[in-house]
Amino acid sequence: MTETLPDPRSTGDREPAIRVIMMPKDTNALGTIFGGIILSYIDQAGAVEAHRFTPGRLVTVAMHEVVFHEPVFVGDLVSLFADVLRIGKTSIAVKVVVEAERHLTDRKVVKVTEAEVIYVHVDEHNQPQPIEKP
Repeated sequence: MTETLPDPRSTGDREPAIRVIMMPKDTNALGTIFGGIILSYIDQAGAVEAHRFTPGRLVTVAMHEVVFHEPVFVGDLVSLFADVLRIGKTSIAVKVVVEAERHLTDRKVVKVTEAEVIYVHVDEHNQPQPIEKP
């Protein structure tokens, strides 16, 4: 399933939480980028966005259904866009969308995957703490 997305330079105020160029060290046995690397970036991008809404310590407690629609290749510029979906008493849910810009071909942008990541605000003893809402 290939979905061509708009050129990221023309999407207005849309700004990624993280952007990274994929390197050879991140490949799997098939020569594409290892899915675990992308999962790690999803977690980081979600945390970047969550921290905009609550200071302090956040721990990841869940990542809902990650389905890879497109592979990621060495040299791709991967952008991770994150938006807070909801803020609960001690938790915050963030949607992260992953796109890859194909640098080695025609600079086409494809949607790689997306996930909802749940973080819990904790104290220094890893006990859940209320999130102060603005």
